Amino acid sequence: MALDVLFEDNHVLVVNKPAGLLVHGDETGDVTLADLAKDYIKQKYNKPGNVFIGVVHRLDRPVSGVVLLAKTSKALARLNELFRSKKTRKIYWAIVLNKPQQESGTLVHWLVKDASKNVTKAFAKENKAGARSELNYRLLASQQGKYLLEVNPITGRPHQIRVQLASMRCPIVGDLKYGAPQPLPDKSIALHARELHFEHPTLKTTITVSASLPATPVWKPFI
Repeated sequence: MALDVLFEDNHVLVVNKPAGLLVHGDETGDVTLADLAKDYIKQKYNKPGNVFIGVVHRLDRPVSGVVLLAKTSKALARLNELFRSKKTRKIYWAIVLNKPQQESGTLVHWLVKDASKNVTKAFAKENKAGARSELNYRLLASQQGKYLLEVNPITGRPHQIRVQLASMRCPIVGDLKYGAPQPLPDKSIALHARELHFEHPTLKTTITVSASLPATPVWKPFI
């Protein structure tokens, strides 16, 4: 599988991850984005031995879009700190099944993850076992009875966008885990990491990267 490289220099590699590809290894042992990135660097630069690739953040397996990888340990440490301190800006696009009652707004929940079932529950009131989670959304378009939302997560919790949108009765198309009635043919969900804005780890300039939408039937009406 060829990488869709969006931006690259000596310190960072930004790619458009296809849905269905793991970012980092799990118990399945399937090939990951990190594996493909290492192979890409080995071949492009004819590097012998081990290649360093640091995973800065992740997308769920059925989600597509922008993923930032570090090519040096220095870049990884600095980028990790940017994400920890919420100094990045992430924009997602989601196709949902129902129109939100308000065309734009802010959602705040306390999310509790059940690791044994790999599912997250959202609570509208403070829950001591949960992590406070916040996102902003706005309606961009509607086509064929489906609705395109732009989502800006303020926090970065597991399954946050998926469960928070479902909590306002707007499940993401194809997301069986959070209320969609039917899967998509390729087992993806209609959630795409559209843009990432981050400070370059050495140049200290702002880098903005945008990932094109998947060329699949569910996204076609919105392209």
